[in-house]
Amino acid sequence: GGHHGGVDPRGRDPLMPGDIEDPEEEDDDEEDTPSEEEEEEEEDSSEISASDEDGSWIAWFCGLRGNEFFCEVDEDYIQDDFNLTGLNGLVPYYDYALDMVLDVEMPMEDSLTEEQQEIVESAAEMLYGLIHARYIVTNRGMHAMYEKYRSASFGRCPHVFCQGQPVLPVGLSDLPRNYTVNVFCPRCHGLFFPKSTRQANIDGAYFGTTFPHLYLMTHPEMIPVRPSQQYVPRVYGFKINQSSLYFRNHEDDAPMMNNDSRRNSRATRSRQGGGGGRR
Repeated sequence: GGHHGGVDPRGRDPLMPGDIEDPEEEDDDEEDTPSEEEEEEEEDSSEISASDEDGSWIAWFCGLRGNEFFCEVDEDYIQDDFNLTGLNGLVPYYDYALDMVLDVEMPMEDSLTEEQQEIVESAAEMLYGLIHARYIVTNRGMHAMYEKYRSASFGRCPHVFCQGQPVLPVGLSDLPRNYTVNVFCPRCHGLFFPKSTRQANIDGAYFGTTFPHLYLMTHPEMIPVRPSQQYVPRVYGFKINQSSLYFRNHEDDAPMMNNDSRRNSRATRSRQGGGGGRR
């Protein structure tokens, strides 16, 4: 059942103490990372506010610095068990984690040790992430992500000729703990690391391998044309000859050494009984 009745899903409306640091959020790169202790205090203050005010856990989590890539998943989506099929096998303390995400007050909370409480907190994060990956390939989820894409919340392609094209988040695996999140450029189809280190530490499985591609297939009018310009390397104004080592060593099958030395090393390898050439 829904937790607190008909709360308007305004999400970020009540300003929480932990949110005050937003103004400098734009440049949240490496330089201004506060010390660990400060970090802890900040986290605590926003955690307290999450329970004090009427902000939901989801709004609090999505408002944390570094979590800008996440959209807010509708609670009724999470309350439908069908959408959670198979997740209880991936997430420890599953029922506690689900209660935490949905702000269900748990009377047994007292019986959890501090250590268990910490495990539940990180399990809630993982559970939300895995639900998020499923949600963003639904129509409602895509719409929520579109708002972020439109405002370039996921960043822009660093490729010069993509001219600041906004990117979309993508994972290299659908299973957690394999890869961190990357961003995909719809214009050059390049894959990049997110600009901010905090965002770059998020698990790629919380976005999944499908999202940006399904999103573009569903909204073909959003597909940008590939860059028309191509960069041509020059030395003192002259183009470099295609047959020079500059290009030859750059090819897939480029020998890193010239052929003679390769032949010799292959001969010595087969003499030593190492398998030269193809297996």
